[in-house]
Parts: sequence; structure tokens; C-alpha cells
Amino acid sequence: MSSSHSCLFCSIAEKTIPATIVHETETLVAFLDIRPIRPGHVLIIPRKHFDYFDDLPASLAAEIVQLGQKLAKAMKAHYGVERVAFLFTGTDISHAHAHIVPMHTKADITSPAYISEQHLTIGPAVQASPEALNESAAALRAALQQ
Repeated sequence: MSSSHSCLFCSIAEKTIPATIVHETETLVAFLDIRPIRPGHVLIIPRKHFDYFDDLPASLAAEIVQLGQKLAKAMKAHYGVERVAFLFTGTDISHAHAHIVPMHTKADITSPAYISEQHLTIGPAVQASPEALNESAAALRAALQQ
């Protein structure tokens, strides 16, 4: 459970690779997803490496949830959405992380219940531009201060 140079999120936490950081504490880093489901899609990671959500100490999981709630309020204020999704998915990168996504429609975070095509190919989201990420980060930082 130590930091690994091969872990993308450890590199972000150590600031050895760039990320558009929205908020950080001694134990957590919140940054914008470069392939957002919606603009403002934030990932919260612990600075210390834990492979999966169920590996997190309860106190650290609670910190992630608390920051997620603060970010959700900021997203509601900034994006004018009624709901914000909070997910631990356990996919793609083996470093525990939560997704916080402003939901403009209930299908933003989807399930087979919302997909009418039985044979649908789903690919990665479009990569956001650095300008769009910086604009979203500045707005969310300001909303967190209110």
C-alpha cells in the first residue's frame, strides 16, 4: 500500500505529473477528470496508495465522503444541478478514488435500465481541453469558498 511510480494517481498526488487540482488537504487530492462525464467531473484520491475502496481505513473513507459533500454543494451552486453523483467504481486505475459528477440528467450515470440499444459500444469520453479544465477548476474553487 505504498506509493508506486507506476501508479498514475500516486504520480498526481506526488505532483510529478500535472493535474487540474480543485482542492487538496494533507491526505486527499481532488482534481478534474480529463475525460469527464460532464464538465466539473472531479476525482478524489487519497495521497497514500490503497488499491481499492474497501482497502481504505474508515476514517480516510469518511474524509473522502465529507469532501465529496462539499464539492457536491459547490457543483449544485455553480452548475445549477439538482443532483450530484458520488461513486467508487473500482475500475481503470487501481488506486482508490471517488468520482463526483454534476448530473444534468438521470442518465449521466447510466445503467442498462437507460440503454435501449442491446448491442451498444461504449468508448472513452472525449478528453477535455486544458482551458475547459482550468475554467471548471477556478469556478469550483470559488464555489468551495462560499
